[in-house]
Amino acid sequence: MGLPVWFQTAGLLVLSNIFMTFAWYGHLKNLNHRAWYVAAFVSWGIALFEYLLQVPANRIGHTQFSLAQLKIMQEAITLTVFVPFAMFYMNQPFKLDYVWAALCLVGAVYFIFRS
Repeated sequence: MGLPVWFQTAGLLVLSNIFMTFAWYGHLKNLNHRAWYVAAFVSWGIALFEYLLQVPANRIGHTQFSLAQLKIMQEAITLTVFVPFAMFYMNQPFKLDYVWAALCLVGAVYFIFRS
């Protein structure tokens, strides 16, 4: 018995988001003393792993979800991954704006999945 489609999709999207968040923002902490093109190539290398997870996630998810549902799922997962990354890895303070953004995404999830 396989895992449900929603679980496979969400799990792969969480993992892909972790890689992409590091690709997009990790260089600001780790490579800020290096030339931008070094950071770009390192980020590109990290992003390859993101795509190796994201593409199958969307292919699996598209068997059950619409394109819009996949996109909203992706955005909700992105915020879920980004906030801990910003706070714990980048040492950014928690902002109440994260809560408001999350509530907006909860609304988006509700409206896109209600029918």
